[in-house]
Amino acid sequence: MIPEAIPALLPATIPGDWILAIEGTPAGARAAMALALFSALAHAILGALQKGRHDPWTSRGAIDLWAALIALPAALFLVPRPDAFLWLVLAGAWAIQTVYKVLMAMAYSRGHYTLVYPIVRGAGPLATVVFAGFVFGETFTGEQWFGVLLLSGGIFGLAVVNIRDAGVGRARLQAAVFLAVLTGLSVAVYTTYDAYGIRLAPDPFTFLAWFFVIDGVTMPVVAVLRHRRLAAAGRTPDLHGAGPLALRGLAGALAGLGSFGAVMLATRLDKVAEAASLRETSVVFAGLIGWFFLGERIGRARALLMIVIALGAVRIEFG
Repeated sequence: MIPEAIPALLPATIPGDWILAIEGTPAGARAAMALALFSALAHAILGALQKGRHDPWTSRGAIDLWAALIALPAALFLVPRPDAFLWLVLAGAWAIQTVYKVLMAMAYSRGHYTLVYPIVRGAGPLATVVFAGFVFGETFTGEQWFGVLLLSGGIFGLAVVNIRDAGVGRARLQAAVFLAVLTGLSVAVYTTYDAYGIRLAPDPFTFLAWFFVIDGVTMPVVAVLRHRRLAAAGRTPDLHGAGPLALRGLAGALAGLGSFGAVMLATRLDKVAEAASLRETSVVFAGLIGWFFLGERIGRARALLMIVIALGAVRIEFG
């Protein structure tokens, strides 16, 4: 009785209704741009939180656990239940996202934040444009393609500068770069697939809420198993206190919910490739976060490349 009573107390216009109302309109396109840029900022914060003080596997486990706990009440009481086919789509989304998270944690274990993050984000736009063209029949104008090249080129240029200054061994550097490229390709796969899923759902928030619940189970289990394995070998990572880890997990969960939710809604409202490309301006925010909070310097080359990335994003959106 309680679950049935709760929706009756909600206002007549809920966020899902608003998204459906502006889908395919100029207002929807403007909302998609704002959502994609918000997603970029939130994702940069998430990346910094995962790579910061704690072991990246442990941080990701704490983040995902919080995300699942936050999303669970909405999934149970506030959105319609998925139908049988949408459950299958959600299972596929979970599998792809798990691959992405494992690759990201592996890359972060081998390279620092400003080395790994730009490579991951640089590989995404080019691949997403291609994937979205096949899946959704999306096309880009010549000016938009120029914007994609500017954006991805600027991001990869940022990665080259960071590699030059990395100060890590050659073998470790090669492993970090290889894993970062694989992670970037997985970003394009999950963006395209999840855009299909959220467009399939009658209510976009049904997909989002249940995705976060299902997706939040895996990495906490992986983190616990990894800690047990390392403990058996006498190499348990320092957790730096359960309290700070819990706070980092909560902050990361809020950033992750905002980032993924915003970009998925943007792909429902407008072109998938445009939303995905705008989201990759997160490297600019990441550079600023690394400078202000992680003590990593920017320098002239990085500042110039950030401007190139921003110009590429403008070309994509307004081309």
